[in-house]
Amino acid sequence: MIKFQDVVKRYKTQGISKWVLRGLNLEFERGRSVGILGRNGAGKSTIVRMIAGAEDPDFGTITRDGLISWPLGFGGALSGTMTGYDACMFVSRLYAVDARHVISFVQDFSELGHYFYEPVNSYSSGMRAKLNFGLSMSIDFDCYLIDEITAVGDSRFKAKCLEVFAERRKRSDIIMVSHSENTIRQYCDMGAILEDGLVRLYSDLDEAIFDYKKLMGA
Repeated sequence: MIKFQDVVKRYKTQGISKWVLRGLNLEFERGRSVGILGRNGAGKSTIVRMIAGAEDPDFGTITRDGLISWPLGFGGALSGTMTGYDACMFVSRLYAVDARHVISFVQDFSELGHYFYEPVNSYSSGMRAKLNFGLSMSIDFDCYLIDEITAVGDSRFKAKCLEVFAERRKRSDIIMVSHSENTIRQYCDMGAILEDGLVRLYSDLDEAIFDYKKLMGA
């Protein structure tokens, strides 16, 4: 379960306040996967980062019961001076999981070869993506957070990503941001619409998509 209690979040841009959340009270229950819909700039990615703990609310509390991933494929917390091996050790300590398993899984999955022991700032963007995705899949999270990305790399590696992610989904929930209706339908069974700092949660995904299309004038 992930619970928002009186959560407020806003930004100031050129002296103008932009609301992301206006006192949100909401629960994401175990056993359901939610697709978050909203206009560009509404704050969908911000909510995902807040659930992950990467960004704090201005006011209110967010309670997490279970092991929650960082946004899938996100590597913003990794220093460029870290090696792939260092990143595995960092993640293992952070989530209190077996480092040997994480190292073995990521080294095999990412296909980085000797670069696994080289600094991340020497990687190409594709190599970084493979490392980050491998790290995300190395831990059995109770809930995976997804901000558009569900696979990385060329077609062969994307198929590999989707295969391992399908296995994780058998026992994990998903909270997803995506502009693709097909992707939302593929991964989610509930919907949520973020608009003007307010979130409406729908137990019926079809109803959520219908209302979102009306909102967008589609």
